[in-house]
Amino acid sequence: MDEQQYPPQPPQQPQYYYEEDTISLSDILLVLAKQLKLLIITPLVFGVITAFYVLFMVGPTYVSSAKIMSSSGGSSTSQLQGLAAQFGVAVPGGSEGAQWVYPEIVKSRTLAKSVLKRKFDTEKYGPQKSLLQILTYGDEEPTVSIDTLEIHGANALIDMIEIESQGSFYNLSVSTFEPQFAADLCAVLIEELDRHQRAYKTEKVKETRLFIEGRIVDVQKELEEAEEALKDFVDRNRQIQGSPALLLEQQRLTREASVLTGVFTTLKQQLEMTKIDEVKESALVQVLDPPEAPLYRDKPKRKLSVLLSLILGFGFAVVVAFVKEYASNSDDEEKGKLREITELTKSNIADLLPFRKKKQF
Repeated sequence: MDEQQYPPQPPQQPQYYYEEDTISLSDILLVLAKQLKLLIITPLVFGVITAFYVLFMVGPTYVSSAKIMSSSGGSSTSQLQGLAAQFGVAVPGGSEGAQWVYPEIVKSRTLAKSVLKRKFDTEKYGPQKSLLQILTYGDEEPTVSIDTLEIHGANALIDMIEIESQGSFYNLSVSTFEPQFAADLCAVLIEELDRHQRAYKTEKVKETRLFIEGRIVDVQKELEEAEEALKDFVDRNRQIQGSPALLLEQQRLTREASVLTGVFTTLKQQLEMTKIDEVKESALVQVLDPPEAPLYRDKPKRKLSVLLSLILGFGFAVVVAFVKEYASNSDDEEKGKLREITELTKSNIADLLPFRKKKQF
């Protein structure tokens, strides 16, 4: 019986077992236990520094808020614009468009410079000090020109103001270093905003009045000419019943005089209402919630700042602990690399400092 032949088998490769380099929870706890002092001291240092900063280095900030809206009643001038348009009279727009640009007006340098001239009572600087003095040179003598002071004061005031649109309302907030000062400044800001709107409205109404007065003069002249032409036509043509051409001419002259009479009457009515609108005293800024002195400071949030510093300090300490553990367990080659990294870092930082650079001869 023949022996059964099997195909040759490939040589089997020896199996190697690799030990996976893993870090267990016990290894992490062991590193933290070794660096326990670092984990306790570092957050405490961060917390103490932050507490000292928020208690003694940063002054309190108080915020006073008010809710305002623009007067939506409209002026008599704007109400008559549609009526005048029916007679072909284009009247310049009134002041109603300004009510939708409160954020731009409140943050403008023009309004800021007008507020800087107002005087306030503060505990820090005393009674009746101008806002320009409070925000710039305080109790010291100014060392720069008034123009420079106004620029810095306007920038500081704009940074203290926040205005947000909430539908048809606006929430106006002012941040200062004293609660009553914040309320007073917010109230003055609303007053100056209303005064600015009044001045804008008065200027626009004045432009409208001058335009209407000019149009009245022109229309009156045209009306007189049309009436004179109609009078001359009637005097020359007593019997026009049998002439269609003369009837059409009479209708044309009558229609032209009638239209000019309507335009003239509308302009006279609009002129009277514009004069009333020019001298009318009405609030353009409606205050829904007036500003009040806040009871508590808004910033700094001391407890939150200290808590965040403790968390940040603990995270920093954990990173330092693992770096130290890695440095202590690494071989000579790795330690050499770490020393080289440290030296290069110090050298680059020293080169960035101007007083550490060597003088060039």
